[in-house]
Amino acid sequence: MPDASTARTALVTGASRGIGAAIARSLARDGWRVGVNYRSDRDGAESVVAGIKGEGGQAVALAADVTEAGAANELFGALESHFDGPVLALVNNAGINRDNITASLDDEDWDAVLETDLTAAFRLTRRALRTMLRARAGRIVNISSVVGLRANAGQPNYAAAKAGLIALTKTSAVEVARRGVTINAVAPGLIDTEFIAEVPKDVIDAIPARRTGTPEEVAACVRFLTSEEASYVTGAVLTVDGGLAA
Repeated sequence: MPDASTARTALVTGASRGIGAAIARSLARDGWRVGVNYRSDRDGAESVVAGIKGEGGQAVALAADVTEAGAANELFGALESHFDGPVLALVNNAGINRDNITASLDDEDWDAVLETDLTAAFRLTRRALRTMLRARAGRIVNISSVVGLRANAGQPNYAAAKAGLIALTKTSAVEVARRGVTINAVAPGLIDTEFIAEVPKDVIDAIPARRTGTPEEVAACVRFLTSEEASYVTGAVLTVDGGLAA
């Protein structure tokens, strides 16, 4: 990674709220200039940017639907132009869920989740590596899920996407390890965001820690994986789940 005197730029997708917003704020506090990507929640993204700037950091809101084929080039081009420097950290956080059991899940909901949660991350990773391999430096962190590690009935599309994201992480990590680029995954469990608003209490009681996690706890793990201290950590999956997958 660049030394402390060199400005560093990071892109966080799906960063207008929840885990993505917490990650963007955390990286900004660590000295990264942050691209805060959003699809439709402009107000949320602008609020994240305003908060970062209010703490003395640098950030810009970037609108793009990551499922569009040209989104990766668009986002990287805009961010590199805005901060006049390479993007040396990518956090693939954008994701959706459309739950149903396998027997009832339709093609549209299968495709939507796979496109957003897996294919978009692949395209963004591919684009990021062009810059990182030339620089012989870079950090990519993919936000997977505990559902990618253990079964959760009613989420076959989400589980397939998140498990695929782990496989992508491991494979791409070994491909670029000799070039100073690390690629890791973070697998959150039940985190206190709008995604778990309807989760019943008995599910939370099944977590060994007996509580949900916070976006900031996930962000702290991402912050470590993008740091110089994590330069020998690659191809890893860090669970943040209160022991759910243990």
